[in-house]
Amino acid sequence: MKAALTRSYRFEAAHRLPRVPEGHRCARMHGHGFRLEVTVEGEVGAGSGWVLDYADIDRVVDPVVEALDHRCLNDVEGLDNPTSEVLARWIWDRAAPGLPGLVEIAVAESERSRCSYRGG
Repeated sequence: MKAALTRSYRFEAAHRLPRVPEGHRCARMHGHGFRLEVTVEGEVGAGSGWVLDYADIDRVVDPVVEALDHRCLNDVEGLDNPTSEVLARWIWDRAAPGLPGLVEIAVAESERSRCSYRGG
């Protein structure tokens, strides 16, 4: 049996988008309460009854969240243009080596705005 697990995280961060058109409001420094969702898929273990222990996901993702929380994202290496799309891939690149079966990173910067990245 295959199943998918999704684990959610929150972090607060500020950023500005340097490549938007002149006068765009996102060119100004502003902050978000980001929600991150990490989804892994795999076979449910016959003995364990799970795909992966949520604690194993935390061991990989918590340090990534710590690198972003209460920071100016523009100051984080690799995030000079920290759009949600760029941020989702940045997180994927750091989480994927430690998370077999990673299928999606989703970053929400508000209740209405969310970006999903599925590798590649």
